[in-house]
Amino acid sequence: MHGGQFPAPAALLATDVAQLRACGFSGRKITYITGLAQAALAGNIPDHATALAMEDEALITQLTALPGIGRWTVEMMLMHTLRRADILPVDDLGVREGFRRLKGLSTAPTPRLLRDIGLAWSPHRSSAAWYLWHVPRDYLPP
Repeated sequence: MHGGQFPAPAALLATDVAQLRACGFSGRKITYITGLAQAALAGNIPDHATALAMEDEALITQLTALPGIGRWTVEMMLMHTLRRADILPVDDLGVREGFRRLKGLSTAPTPRLLRDIGLAWSPHRSSAAWYLWHVPRDYLPP
């Protein structure tokens, strides 16, 4: 539709809803991505350079104010796009389940408990998350 690239905000807003649906977007997702496009055009979303200079929590606060953007979404952007080294997405089920398997627990820790435990891993919590995502499903602790 746009040469294999996600369209720029103005191009997205000019795209027919039927085309967006044909790409697999639900009505709710279309509402969210067009809202993001409008916010970007209005200057309410920082560009890459500005985002790089922002503190993690400031960026989380700014972006989660937008409909359809939750903390997990921003944390994934911080880790994978901005390459932040100290993000622990405690609401991520894979991270919590990996910790459960690693420690041989019967239930996954709550986000609050994992956040507290993860303080000891700072400033390398993004690496810890990666390892927790990759704990094998059949792992048995020693």
